[in-house]
Amino acid sequence: MQHLLPILLVFLLASTSAHAGQLDRSLFRGYDTAFVLHNSSTGQTESVDPELSARRLSPCSTFKIYNTLFGLELGLIKGADDPWYTWDGVQRDIEAWNHDLTLRESFRASAVPAYQVLARQIGPDRMKTFIDKIGYGTGDMASGIDTFWLPRPGKTSIMISANEQVSLLKKLLEGKLPFSKEHVAILKDIMLVKETCRGKLYGKTGSGMDEEGHWNLGWFVGFIESGGEVHIFACNITDGDNPSGLIAREIVIEVLNAKGLL
Repeated sequence: MQHLLPILLVFLLASTSAHAGQLDRSLFRGYDTAFVLHNSSTGQTESVDPELSARRLSPCSTFKIYNTLFGLELGLIKGADDPWYTWDGVQRDIEAWNHDLTLRESFRASAVPAYQVLARQIGPDRMKTFIDKIGYGTGDMASGIDTFWLPRPGKTSIMISANEQVSLLKKLLEGKLPFSKEHVAILKDIMLVKETCRGKLYGKTGSGMDEEGHWNLGWFVGFIESGGEVHIFACNITDGDNPSGLIAREIVIEVLNAKGLL
């Protein structure tokens, strides 16, 4: 039944989708792009490419959205700005990871080591219970408790589609997932990316690399509050010139600007 979910989501979105032609494809910079935008007020969904939007990929660091909530629910994380991650002294390529970090700092720096510590603290049994309860993608944790959301050579990560990312975020924002309002508020606070006179943008990037260390996958997942409405989105990009989460975020911001939402 699980393998039918992406197909069912395609048909569901197709029934409510606006024509993809309403979005300027030049904004996607030649990448193979899945972009889904759902208006929670009207129920309208736009999908640039239904086939790509149903394609399951590694979530990379977008999984930190839910890893954060699991940690908050279990009391392993307190507030957004309380001391949290203690640096292990290992020098890593990303300088922002080489410090003690709060939750806010860890989330914004997308600090993999911090979230690997959290995953190990949660443990396989509790992690699997949470993932099954919220229905996260394929639910596959076989590659390891502290790596299962990351693409790794010779390993199969947990996988999720852009459609499923939007569906899950919609449930989260509607209070239909098993997380307290207090913890969702903390998550929302640390997810704030940008605020303009038109709207507030919340989101999380994610990036994947190939075996040679080149970027080959970029995600940006989140929502925007604009004009009294909430629009939920998920974008992933592949192929092209070093697709990454930062580029996916740039693309989403350009699309939202073009639509007058940001």
